[in-house]
Amino acid sequence: MADNINQQVAGEQLESNDAVEKAKQVWNKNGKNIVLFIGILVIAVGGFFAYQHFIKGPKKIEALDKSFKAEEYYRMDSINLALNGDGVNPGFIKIANTYSGTPTGNLANYYAGICYIKLNQNDKAVEYLKEFSTDSKQVQQRAYLLLGDAYGDLGKGSEALDYYKKAAHHFETDQQASSEALFRGAFLAQHVLNNKDEAIDLYKELKTKYPRTQQGFEADKYLAQLGVYNVN
Repeated sequence: MADNINQQVAGEQLESNDAVEKAKQVWNKNGKNIVLFIGILVIAVGGFFAYQHFIKGPKKIEALDKSFKAEEYYRMDSINLALNGDGVNPGFIKIANTYSGTPTGNLANYYAGICYIKLNQNDKAVEYLKEFSTDSKQVQQRAYLLLGDAYGDLGKGSEALDYYKKAAHHFETDQQASSEALFRGAFLAQHVLNNKDEAIDLYKELKTKYPRTQQGFEADKYLAQLGVYNVN
């Protein structure tokens, strides 16, 4: 019994020595690369946390501070000042460019898009609204609806229809906004694109999903114009 135990221990020691020797060989062959990799990893992780703490954090705070006056001008309907600033305080254009990557810079794209729609400069409105994105479904739905309006005013009916449909389906809990988007899409398909089938489908969807909204009540009238009656 003792011999068996001694043999087992000796075998385990031999295996351990082999493993150590193999580890030494691997280290001698790749040690420099391993150290280099670990060093790069440490620098990258440290750089990321330094950026988050010392650069991105203060930049977010600065962006919020800089946007205060532009938002005030926007509420006053002083569109040019809101967009371009007053010489002391930046407008939404500069905020969007300077603070891109921050929530405030992202929101500045949204405000700038609305301002350009008010100025009837829809090509620029599209440029800024397409740069905007948010997890707030209601606000994103509004941005899609505005993109539909801007493309429609540019005479780009197909693009406008796509964004009206995006708006309609993005946040269906908001029945008023969703029904409005469906109606605009259907009306565009009927009267601008002359796409009868698309218009009928959208009016039917409007009537089915949102029968108690104003647009839902009016859907029958427009369906009748297209030769469709008695839609349940």
